[in-house]
This record gives sequence, structure tokens and C-alpha cells, in this order.
Amino acid sequence: MLTKRFFKTKQEAEVTFEFAAEADTHVSLAGEFNDWQPVSMKYVKKDQVFRTKLRLPTEQDFQFKYLINEQEWQNDHAADHYLLNEFGTDNSVVSTVRV
Repeated sequence: MLTKRFFKTKQEAEVTFEFAAEADTHVSLAGEFNDWQPVSMKYVKKDQVFRTKLRLPTEQDFQFKYLINEQEWQNDHAADHYLLNEFGTDNSVVSTVRV
């Protein structure tokens, strides 16, 4: 799941990435915004999701995926859209274009 918050005085958006999984799972976020280097997401017990927030420049699209247990790539089912990648699968896309 993706949620976005735009700032009036900054050219950036705060994007919250969430992935629902069991607590004993390891979930990382990787995308164009971090050179596809997986960054561990924190498990939020109350909501039973892994969550992380990033500030991204506005008016851009960013491809990303979740890495589960350091071996399986998953898309975000609530992504803004999807793009075909060089491996023949889709990447999730988050857009920071103001609507």
C-alpha cells in the first residue's frame, strides 16, 4: 500500500510504503530512489505490516519492488502503475506528480 503527503513549501513528497506479511518475514524495499539497494523495512505489530517512509522529489515516477526473505521479489498491489523491466517482469511505480 502507498500513501503520499505533499508539502506546500517543498518540492518533495513523503511516501509511506507498506507491505503486509507475517512478523517472522524479512521485507526490504528497493527501487530507483536507492539504486536498487534493498533497505530493511520495520515491522509494525499493531497494523501487522512492514512500513517505511521516504521523501521523494515531486513530479517524478519511481520504479520499486519489495524483496521478501532476501530471495523473492514482489510488487505493490496498490502501485500507481507498473512497467515492464529488463527481466521480463513488472516493476511497481509510485508517482509523485501532484494531482
